[in-house]
Amino acid sequence: MVSRRKSYTREFKIETVKLVTDGDAKVPEIARDLGIHPNTLYNWIQQFSAKPEEAFPGKGYVASDAEVIRQLKRENERLTRTLVINAFTMAVKRRNPPRGLLHHSDRGSQYASGDFQRLLAKYGAICSMSRKGNCWDNAVVESFFGFLKREHVFHNRYLTRAQARQSIFDYIERFYNRKRIHSSLGYKTPSEVDQLKLAA
Repeated sequence: MVSRRKSYTREFKIETVKLVTDGDAKVPEIARDLGIHPNTLYNWIQQFSAKPEEAFPGKGYVASDAEVIRQLKRENERLTRTLVINAFTMAVKRRNPPRGLLHHSDRGSQYASGDFQRLLAKYGAICSMSRKGNCWDNAVVESFFGFLKREHVFHNRYLTRAQARQSIFDYIERFYNRKRIHSSLGYKTPSEVDQLKLAA
């Protein structure tokens, strides 16, 4: 079996560092929960603390508050093609799925765009779109968002988008994927299922 080295996006590293710097959790706890070696996390913290704008070279940078507000206004106007392209690219880089991945979405123009369809083809993903007017096609993702809202979002009050983002990241990465068991997965966590697949 060939072991693949995990790669993490710049966004993931920044959000993970903020779990330590902005929260009350300790490095060993967060590292254990996220399956990262504590020394790796300490290294990320050191890099980010020294020069946040230059930490983790690659796509993206730390935006000013004014830029974040302008970006929020643009994002709120409509779900853009760029957003879904970036989200899909981030997921593929993080998970490295085999060719033949089924990507399911609604019939939004951002998913039907030529750019997004070319991206799916580049990674060998199969495009699947909901039938017109059939909300049950998205049952799995709707179920996830229902759990996210009921178990987490509705129990918190966020003063800023950054607080909401950090809190939701923490819920998904530390609890939902690594501690919450799922009946559809044989009462295992998603992380346990991933480990079983890698071991096979």
